[in-house]
Amino acid sequence: MLPHWKPNQFLAPALGEPYLLTPGPLTTDYAVKQAMLRDWGSWDDDFRAMTAEMRERLLRVAGDDKHEFDCVPIQGSGSFAVEAMLGTFLPKDSKILVLMNGAYGQRIVQTLNYLGRAHSKIDKGDYLPPRAEEVAQALDADPAITHVIVVHCETSSGILNPVAEISEVVYAKGRKLLVDSMSAFGAVDLSVNKIRYEAMVSSANKCIEGVPGFGFVIARKSVLEASKGNCHSLSLDIHEQWATMNKTGQWRYTPPTHVVAAFLVALRMHDAEGGAEGRLARYTNNRDVMVEGMRQLGFETLLRDRWLSPIIVTFFNPAHPNFEFSRFYNLMKAKGFIIYPGKLTVVDSFRVGCIGRMDANIMRQVVAAAADSLAEMDVDTAAPPAAALDERAKLAA
Repeated sequence: MLPHWKPNQFLAPALGEPYLLTPGPLTTDYAVKQAMLRDWGSWDDDFRAMTAEMRERLLRVAGDDKHEFDCVPIQGSGSFAVEAMLGTFLPKDSKILVLMNGAYGQRIVQTLNYLGRAHSKIDKGDYLPPRAEEVAQALDADPAITHVIVVHCETSSGILNPVAEISEVVYAKGRKLLVDSMSAFGAVDLSVNKIRYEAMVSSANKCIEGVPGFGFVIARKSVLEASKGNCHSLSLDIHEQWATMNKTGQWRYTPPTHVVAAFLVALRMHDAEGGAEGRLARYTNNRDVMVEGMRQLGFETLLRDRWLSPIIVTFFNPAHPNFEFSRFYNLMKAKGFIIYPGKLTVVDSFRVGCIGRMDANIMRQVVAAAADSLAEMDVDTAAPPAAALDERAKLAA
């Protein structure tokens, strides 16, 4: 038996650890942690049933009511799953257009270099969104491009990229779309009935609120069938993992049994909260409460409201001479909150996550902790430098 939980209860971490205000790993429910106390046989019927339930529940989250897709979990971190998707679904003679606006688009390019897959890119810098018109122009200019890939939520900046409009133009131009929805799937809508794509990839320790240990790919069955022999890797071959799971119910190699057990509890909690719609509502409220409070302290967001994701928000560092991020980080941690350093190259910043087992009341505590930390640093305003606001002005309203 897996642990039970109370759907609307948001208790402080039972072991007293800080809240993780990051895009994953994140703060998990005690019942999720508790599920990992039992050992499971990787070939046993009970564990095979758990794997089957997990795959079926993930397909429901994706909206696959026509049974055109299948779900394939893959051991390792999210980056393992992204590489598996690229290596399996991109034929060796394909060419992919990478839409980049942060570190994870850059990692995709790095992966393609390792794989030896031809690619081109639209690089929008640290945070500007790729738009449909640019994608259309790039596809018209290069008939060799067969696929396009986009990061759904680029957590370097916190921007939520316009996947729906990108999908429309990709298929209008006769190409295929892959989606890295690592930090968005399970909250931000990526229903296969609304947005067309060949495959998407996500991870256990993101919006479903499980723990790290595996990623998963949701792909069209026709794409899975056609991908035999594409992959560069034995262990990352999604086609072979899929074929084995459908034949035997087992993972090809040792599965992260405890992580799967925890994830299954997290999936059931996700369903009880109202699925992706319910989770999005909570995360959005988390973001709105936190952003409003931080702005009252003088902090400014990198992105205008239109582009703010409900996953993670980037704030400019204050211009005040007494502000030092490392000290601010340690003061916040001492108060029970771990925030995330910034990844922008042009201005100094930090990030605050909105996902995990937290609600708006906890986000108010985050704001109060930030106010107290600023006071301890003798920083009377969190207003950013003028250069930061000049940089933000480059982003269309």
